[in-house]
Amino acid sequence: MRVAFLRPSLDGGRAHDAMEPLAFAALAAVSPEGTTHTLHDERLAPIPTRLDTDLAAITVETYTARRAYQIADQVRAQGIPVVMGGYHPTFLPDEAVQHADAVVLGDGEPVWPQVVAHAAAGRLRPRYEADGFPDLATLRFDRSLFRGMDYQKVMPVQVGRGCRFACDFCSIHAFYGRSLRQRPPQAVADEIRRSGARYVLLVDDNLLVDREQAAALFEALIPLGITWGCQVTLDVTHDLELLDLMARSGCIAALVGFESLDDGNLGQMRKRFNTVGGPYAEAIGRFHDRGIMVYGSFVFGYDHDGPDCFERTVQFALDHRLFLVNFSALQPTPATRLYARLESEGRLLHDAWWTDPTYRYGDAAFQPARLSPDELTEGCRRARQQFFRPRSIWRRTWTRPHARSPRRLAVYLGANVMARRALKDKLGKPLGKREMGNGNGEMADSRFITVPA
Repeated sequence: MRVAFLRPSLDGGRAHDAMEPLAFAALAAVSPEGTTHTLHDERLAPIPTRLDTDLAAITVETYTARRAYQIADQVRAQGIPVVMGGYHPTFLPDEAVQHADAVVLGDGEPVWPQVVAHAAAGRLRPRYEADGFPDLATLRFDRSLFRGMDYQKVMPVQVGRGCRFACDFCSIHAFYGRSLRQRPPQAVADEIRRSGARYVLLVDDNLLVDREQAAALFEALIPLGITWGCQVTLDVTHDLELLDLMARSGCIAALVGFESLDDGNLGQMRKRFNTVGGPYAEAIGRFHDRGIMVYGSFVFGYDHDGPDCFERTVQFALDHRLFLVNFSALQPTPATRLYARLESEGRLLHDAWWTDPTYRYGDAAFQPARLSPDELTEGCRRARQQFFRPRSIWRRTWTRPHARSPRRLAVYLGANVMARRALKDKLGKPLGKREMGNGNGEMADSRFITVPA
């Protein structure tokens, strides 16, 4: 049985910040014996119009849904069955199944062997869904799938799934519910050790699901001598012992969702816990004192945001010498409380912005309370531009954690240059590809990387 894993890009073009898609490696690890896998990642190279495979599996995010549907329609026209999985098909299976022969809801690993077997027998079902959430103690990844491919030189590693919080804009709680699962700390450390990786990104949406598990993981990472980053909530700064251990184990960067400087906005998004431990400045100082660079994530467009929110937030990020920032317009995604609220209030600007050919990446998709949609879009664009201009990057270079060592300096400068480039790659781009084919009946040639199961 031949399986082609397909990873769409936003608009059919390349991206310069692509990381290894772990979902495919997890599926490849549980494929039935005798299955061969081919990976085509459109962020690296065009996907061939004609595929030599028995089954195509496409992972779909809301931002890539339109492009995924275009690819799926082409593949199915060749008589090749398509299965889709990921957040978006889980939330909108009736939409996704219009472009697929089967949709996997939720975690894919428990049902994947059955999907492949059914495809081989020519009897795929429209939907597959696991009975409950799988134990991650046996989770494995077949990383040979990525051999020879030009991904970032940072190894993504998954520790667990789920989040303790339920912010109203976030899809994680809608996907996993109250399920909080983690791999054994030593299993994570062993995976990293076997890989020989020196730079690692722990990709969990919130690494600090369990304090004792986190401490055990950090202890297990110390002997490896690696450099790593993660995503955490601000409450880690309330536990200085754990924060010290995190730094000693090699953490040099943490993405933190500050989201807003306005307490009213934090209440509306169900994230008032952000300020329980004191002002943001104190939390940033605790990270910096331990050599941990802070990647701040902020969202604009909640009901308390007026025209001055952009300048205030940019100035805060500059004053506190943040490593990187993500300045985003609030994005209503399916299955979130935010989407339901804006829909009930009649404030959505599109029936389904993710499939609307007029929508552009970075555009406001709803009517803010105190801003026009254009003011929200332009304010975000201007904020990003101001933070990532060369003079800003240079001034932030000499903050303690950024210039603490040549290695950190290289990480800081490389990440800022890449972030600046990524803005140009994505902002203002339509979702999906305008024209299919290159005039010869193909999008482009793409090398095949075939890996026996």
